[in-house]
Amino acid sequence: MKIEDFDYSLPPELIAQTPVEPRDRSRLMVLDRSYGSLKHHRFFEIVGYLKAGDVLVFNDSRVIPARLSGTKTGGGGKLEILLLCRLAPNVWETLVRPAKRVKIGTKIEIISDSVSGNRPDLKVTAEAIDSGEEGIRVINFSSDNLLPELGKIPLPPYIHVPLANPERYQTIYARVDGSVASPTAGLHFTPELIEKIKDRGVHCLFVTLHVGLDTFQPIREENALEHPIHREYGVLNEAIAQVLCQAKAEGRRIIGVGTTTVRLLEAIARASNQAKIQPFEGWVDLFIAPGHQFRIVDAMITNFHLPRTTLMMLVTAFAGRELISKAYQEAIAQQYRFYSFGDAMLVL
Repeated sequence: MKIEDFDYSLPPELIAQTPVEPRDRSRLMVLDRSYGSLKHHRFFEIVGYLKAGDVLVFNDSRVIPARLSGTKTGGGGKLEILLLCRLAPNVWETLVRPAKRVKIGTKIEIISDSVSGNRPDLKVTAEAIDSGEEGIRVINFSSDNLLPELGKIPLPPYIHVPLANPERYQTIYARVDGSVASPTAGLHFTPELIEKIKDRGVHCLFVTLHVGLDTFQPIREENALEHPIHREYGVLNEAIAQVLCQAKAEGRRIIGVGTTTVRLLEAIARASNQAKIQPFEGWVDLFIAPGHQFRIVDAMITNFHLPRTTLMMLVTAFAGRELISKAYQEAIAQQYRFYSFGDAMLVL
């Protein structure tokens, strides 16, 4: 499976640098897999495509202040540390730049600065205790309880305009700390829109999958299936599992809001008994590529993704290469906005 199959050229000016206001006024492209058709709407018009009994599943993970600035102890130069996932109390898997400066045993200091408005006496020390590829380092902090006060919300590298309100990079229903990037398909929802959706008889459920490194990483392997997928931590409780089971038994649609939600639901479906979806808490490492048999998700809401990424592979697996190629060409021609703060698509 060649990575070129998931590539496309995007004019840089179509990369959204700021979010649309209000949230639900972004554009929405509706893809119908049965007819191979495309339709253009505004996001708030998604209500017209939902019906009583549908189950809309959201990812309620919240982005943490995961970007830290540090220095090597003894004046060894500045470092940028991105928290990826918590492995144990005070121990985190991180992405470090420049990684060549940080070897196992390297000591690091993270100190608050007066510009950030944090307490001037705030300081955390750390040590690199393991290393991996592509700048991955496992770091033991003296106290990770202080990291939220020292860190900043990490925006994707393709966004160059400072975000005036950090909450605009959070979904309105984000409540469980743990992601290093926002589950961006959910950024289009407003409280009023969710109420309209509920009034239509749609069930709104919330699961958790903490977004990790693969959101930032392009696939570098020529054979895309050789890409090492990174684990993400997910939770789906007993009550949600029961609602999903009943919906599937009754033939009602389950709609995933975002690729993270789809990935979690499909991983749980694969791990569960065919007849019953089980509650789940643990690591998710499912790589969804063309050929994947979707067991639980009937439709999905997603943004327009970077080329050569696992997210591009997932939406291609769901909608088919021909329809996705057609949709992306049309989105570029119609000047849609791309990536995290960009427009959305509904795939039916």
